[in-house]
Amino acid sequence: MTRSTTTPHPARRTARGPLRPALAGLAVLGLLTACSSAGTPAATPSATAAQADALTITDPWVKAADEGMTAAFGVLENSSDQDVRIVSATTELSTMELHEMTTDAAGAMVMQQKEGGIVVEAGGTHALAPGGDHLMLMDLTAPVEPGDEITITLTAEDGSTFQLTAPARSFSGAEEEYVGEGDMEMDMDGSTATEDAHGDHEGHDE
Repeated sequence: MTRSTTTPHPARRTARGPLRPALAGLAVLGLLTACSSAGTPAATPSATAAQADALTITDPWVKAADEGMTAAFGVLENSSDQDVRIVSATTELSTMELHEMTTDAAGAMVMQQKEGGIVVEAGGTHALAPGGDHLMLMDLTAPVEPGDEITITLTAEDGSTFQLTAPARSFSGAEEEYVGEGDMEMDMDGSTATEDAHGDHEGHDE
C-alpha cells in the first residue's frame, strides 16, 4: 500500500517562520518597558537657577581717586522673572559697602549703608549713580587712576556671585563726605555721610 504524504505549502512555511520571533520580541520589549517604568523614580524638578546668573551691567565705572574712598556705578539689569537682591560687594582694592543717598529729618542729603541690600526687580534695571545707590570702596590700598580696571564681585541673596570689571574715570561730582572729615565726627559703624556744609570736599570723597 502506498502512503500519501502532504507537503506543507511553501508560502505558509515562509510566513509562519519569521512570525514567531517577531511576536516573541514584542513580548520581551513590553516586559522590559513595564519593568523600566516600575523601577524608574519620578523625575525631579530642576534646581532653581542662581540669582546672579540673571544679572548684567551696562556702563560700569569707578570714580578715580588718589586715596581714601571712592565709588562704583553702572546700570544693573535683571533678565529673570524673580527679583534679585544684592547683599554685598567685594574687591581686592578695598573693603566695600552698599550705599544710598537719602534725605534726613532735617532735609539734608546723607549717605548711608543701604539696609536690605540693593534689589534689581524682575525683568527690570537698577541704576547705580552719583547721588543715588552706589557701591562704596572704603579705605583704598592704592590710588585708582583713570584707565585702571577695577574688578568687583557682587553677591546675591542666594550666595551666587556676579563679577564685573569697571574702568576708572575722572569725575568732579559725587563729592559727598563721610561724617568725620574736617570738623565733623567720623561714624564708620553707622556709615552715615553728609555733604560738607562749607563746600569743602578735601579728603575722603565718593
